Amino acid sequence: MTDDFSGLGLSPKVTDAVAAAGYTKPTDIQAQAIPHVLQKQDIIGIAQTGTGKTASFVLPMLTLLESGRARARMPRTLILEPTRELAAQVHENFEKYGKNHRLSVALLIGGVSFEEQNKKLDRGADVLIATPGRMLDQFERGRILLNGVDLLVIDEADRMLDMGFVPDIERICSLLPARRQTLFFSATMPPEIEKLTRKFLRDPVRIQVARQNSTAENIDQKLVRVGSKPDQKREALRQQIRAADGLTNAIVFCNRKRDVAMVAKSLARHGFDAGELHGDMDQKRRTETLDAFRSDRLSILVASDVAARGLDIPAVSHVYNFDVPVHAEDYVHRIGRTGRAGRSGVATTLVTGADSKHLDAIVKLIQQDIPFADNDTGAPADQPENAATAEEAKPAKRRRGATRERGQVKARPATSTEPQSETVQQTQPEPQVPADAVEETRTAKTRTPARSKAPKRPQKESNDNTNPFGNDGPIPAFLLRTSAWSN
Repeated sequence: MTDDFSGLGLSPKVTDAVAAAGYTKPTDIQAQAIPHVLQKQDIIGIAQTGTGKTASFVLPMLTLLESGRARARMPRTLILEPTRELAAQVHENFEKYGKNHRLSVALLIGGVSFEEQNKKLDRGADVLIATPGRMLDQFERGRILLNGVDLLVIDEADRMLDMGFVPDIERICSLLPARRQTLFFSATMPPEIEKLTRKFLRDPVRIQVARQNSTAENIDQKLVRVGSKPDQKREALRQQIRAADGLTNAIVFCNRKRDVAMVAKSLARHGFDAGELHGDMDQKRRTETLDAFRSDRLSILVASDVAARGLDIPAVSHVYNFDVPVHAEDYVHRIGRTGRAGRSGVATTLVTGADSKHLDAIVKLIQQDIPFADNDTGAPADQPENAATAEEAKPAKRRRGATRERGQVKARPATSTEPQSETVQQTQPEPQVPADAVEETRTAKTRTPARSKAPKRPQKESNDNTNPFGNDGPIPAFLLRTSAWSN
């Protein structure tokens, strides 16, 4: 294995740009993949994020593109990425390493106007970097001709599978010339991905630089037991962040997009510089949030798994799993956001009693135990998030709806569109029936008086009056007047 880039067969223009960027020694994936790419062989590269995988195809591609020129609407090479962020970062790599070249690079991602993208396509693109959906959209509009593509890169293939892009990938491959070079990169190789490689690659060279279940040794991993209620988990998260040693910035991962927004707003309400990143945000907001986090204007980024791979932020000191990931492989990729480039990092996972199945799968995958930390900084499992909500948390132990105690009917707080129910005292054998239950009482003649003390409520609890931030505090009056918080 060569100790520098000059021995890999790259052109002088590329090696000069690499040296100017401050890199002197190739990573394992770069040293093994680059020579094969330059020989125009198909490749299956299995490597975790943070191993320099992107440069392993960008650098040789720049060398190969030095001969020939682009034609209108006919890109010479195509790189497919599962997310906008990954596509944008590959584009940044071409700008950094291709500064000595006069190549045209087009970026096709959602959230960006078609007009600007069309201008680049009409001028001719040497390199087309795209997400599958937007690329097919442009192809169907007649803006792209794919019969000139001689090199295809499918990056983060297992993430493509998770996001449901495999049918799109199959269709795109069928539109490309049969005689082409294909580079296939993935962190894991599930059976569906193996099938895809057998279908579209010709005699590929298989390169694997790390086991798919490996986690960096310089990451301090720990588990923290917490209560299962969202307010308890948010309290535990805040206390873990406050008690962290050497925290400069952190990424907090949630399984669901709605929890990303809730956790980010809760942290902001408690004085943390927190922002959110998930798939429902438009491209402008996502870009602004990432830029703010990279430039230290945000110290905490709350994200869904759309950000679990490919974020090029080398100095993340801490990672917090607000939820235990459903897929064990996602745990490896999440905590891989810290401990990069030889730095140390800390990965903390909040664990409830319902997480044992997913936790066992993670331990089995990484083949090592993750210790439980002392729970001094975690929220007690039977305590609410703060004292102000203690009384509000008690009824949660009962069946949701009206509760009955010794002749009283204590109604659940009404929604913003209903008047507040009053507590009805039983002063005679026949209980007083709330007005909204009179008709129900008349029709249910066989109902006993004890069962008519409370109006019939649907068993499914309404969220109309639920604070979207959990039990962090009372809902401001202006929020009760809008339906935006009803979900």
